This record gives sequence, C-alpha cells and structure tokens, in this order.
Amino acid sequence: MTTQTLGLEQNLYDYLLSVSLREPEILTQLRHETAQHPVGRMQIAPEQGQFLALLVQLLGAKKTLEVGVFTGYSSLVVALALPSDGKVVACDVSEEFTTIARRYWQQAGVADKIQLHIAPALETLDRLLATGEAETFDFAFIDADKSNYDTYYERSLQLVRSGGLIAIDNVLWSGRVADPQVQDNRTKRIRAFNQKLHQDRRVSLSLVAIADGLTLALKK
Repeated sequence: MTTQTLGLEQNLYDYLLSVSLREPEILTQLRHETAQHPVGRMQIAPEQGQFLALLVQLLGAKKTLEVGVFTGYSSLVVALALPSDGKVVACDVSEEFTTIARRYWQQAGVADKIQLHIAPALETLDRLLATGEAETFDFAFIDADKSNYDTYYERSLQLVRSGGLIAIDNVLWSGRVADPQVQDNRTKRIRAFNQKLHQDRRVSLSLVAIADGLTLALKK
C-alpha cells in the first residue's frame, strides 16, 4: 500500500501535485489526521481521490458503492463530487476507523449522502442484491481485504448498471505482484485477480498506474 503514486521521484511527485491537485481543505485535514494513524498507509493518495471524483462526474453518477471505508477519504471525495441527491452506500467492519470518517462527513456537510453499513461487506452486498438493487449503481470502489477482491468484484458487477464503472485499488501492490520471489497469500490472490480481469469480456478494462495501481472495469 502507498499514499502516493508508485515509481515517481519525490521532486516529480511534488510537481505533479503542485500543478494538478485541487484538494478541498476538509480533505487535506482528513488526510493529515489519517497520516498520524498507526495504519495510515491504508489511506488513498490525494491524486487518486481527485481522479475518482472526476470519474464520478464523467459518469454522471448518482448512486455509488464503496467496499472498504477506513477513515473516509474516498467516500468523502466521492460524496463531494455527487449531486445533492447523490448517495454513497459504504461498507466497513470497523467502528473505530469509521468514527473518524463520520466526523469528517459531518463537517463537510455530506453525511446525509452516505449510508454506512457496519458489517462484513459480503453480507451487505448480498443484502443489496436480495432487496432488488441489482444494476442500480453507477459506480463502485473496492478497497478492502485483498483475499475477497474476486467476490467483491463479482457482487459489484451484479450491482452496477450496464455502462457503470468498478474501480479496484492496490492492484500493483507496491510492486510485489511483479516480483516472483513474493509468494504470500494476499499477493498471489491479487495476481490471480488481475489475470482474471484481463480475460473478463464482461467489462472493458484499463489498469491505471496511479497510486498503488487502480483497475477500471466498465460493465458492458
């Protein structure tokens, strides 16, 4: 995991941010607070957050899904990009982390746009499908436990509409996916997931080398 785009020297990365990042102050505050957390490395990079917001705006999205909330940066950046009647359905298991998220959602004035489910994500996703919400989401962002990426993807593929977009984080896994010496379970799962999506004709595909690697899968 990384909080900035892989492979860029610091001076080039700083330049990238200086000419592109338009981060609202509330997001800057959240990012800085999260950086002090013992597992703050799980925070997405600010340039990636801005990219997600742009994707949501390009889609004209109103209903979005998030699997993995942490301290709420990605859900906040998406909620800020949504229209006033937009909605984020967010899945997480941690009351501790999402307490921080809730505080910032409230401060930003978007708490009413975000519906948080504290439960195992698969339970929430299956409940959404069981209650008739298949093909009703415009956008989904997956950034949770890597061992379940394939299952989260399959559920999200059912939940998003045709022409909807699924974005999956950490698919370059700090470069470990390309190192044959690394054979831990999570790395092997991500490798297998990447190979599966490469062959998945249900979607149009692009793996973008932003932050820790972001796969974009557009449902046909």
